[in-house]
Amino acid sequence: MSGQRMIDSIAVMRERSNGLGGGFAGYGIYPDYKEFYAFHLFFDSKEARKETESFILRHFEIAYSSEIQTRKIPQVTDEPIIWRYFLAPLSRKLADSHLDEREYVARCVNRINVCIDGAYVFSSGKNMGIFKGVGYPEDIGAFYRLDEYFGYCWTCHGRYPTNTPGWWGGAHPFGLLDYSIVHNGEISSYDANRRYIEMFGYKCTLKTDTEVITYIIDYLVRKRGLTMQEAAKVIAPSFWATISSKSEEAQREETFLRRAFPSLLVTGPFSIIVGYTGGIMALNDRLKLRSAVCATKGDLAYVASEESAIRKVEPDLDKVWSPAGGEAAVFELYDKEGV
Repeated sequence: MSGQRMIDSIAVMRERSNGLGGGFAGYGIYPDYKEFYAFHLFFDSKEARKETESFILRHFEIAYSSEIQTRKIPQVTDEPIIWRYFLAPLSRKLADSHLDEREYVARCVNRINVCIDGAYVFSSGKNMGIFKGVGYPEDIGAFYRLDEYFGYCWTCHGRYPTNTPGWWGGAHPFGLLDYSIVHNGEISSYDANRRYIEMFGYKCTLKTDTEVITYIIDYLVRKRGLTMQEAAKVIAPSFWATISSKSEEAQREETFLRRAFPSLLVTGPFSIIVGYTGGIMALNDRLKLRSAVCATKGDLAYVASEESAIRKVEPDLDKVWSPAGGEAAVFELYDKEGV
């Protein structure tokens, strides 16, 4: 699918944003470098880029690097230096670290974002990329020339910041490795979630509550080995009264998850879409205080805040529904045998 389809879809919901943040994530967009980690970075200065490249060279092999090609449009201004690197960890450094490869990369991303002033890694997965900035999402899509990219999965977001500033790093999606998050709403439990997740080496530095959801997903799925559906039951669990009415097996599972990760329960009105290699997950808060609509057409799946955004790109749908509060809607790729 071309990125243009996502631009057309998100443009329908222009009134949901105010021009202070727009962004996209595309999966399967780098087939020629699919074995390398694609780092997308913002730099405030040439000095920040020089310091970052020195760090990268000490820890990675660079297969290819270049400035990300953009299209000048009057609606997008004051852009930082935007660069792209395709990287593989240096085998000696990786061995000396005694870490698995993904943890090694995640720690390097965190090191750049926390320790190098004026540098921000905003995308770091394999065969995927995040593109974001200050502007309406349809303008950001045109700026990054996303009509020239093709992938098997896309997510996008238009931001309307209320409690935090609108800036290039604060636009959605937020990403770590191949996980990307777009979020509508507000995280009331942000401080409790942040204090807990930072005990495991994460640092929330980007002036928006959405960042913590990205780290929660990474921690639960990559580090603790939960499935996406299990992670959803941690983030937006059923109420105790609801759990008690379920089967014994469901009661055991959900009770364990609530008691094992109580500080990762996310409260407040929210709907999120999690992108990852091979799939997406849509999730509402357990009271469903923010909208989310799912639809399918043949072997394609769609999720949006409004049905109109889906019908803009696919008018004739096979099925349309709204997941219940706390109900995860997970869509994944399958092979030709239907697995």
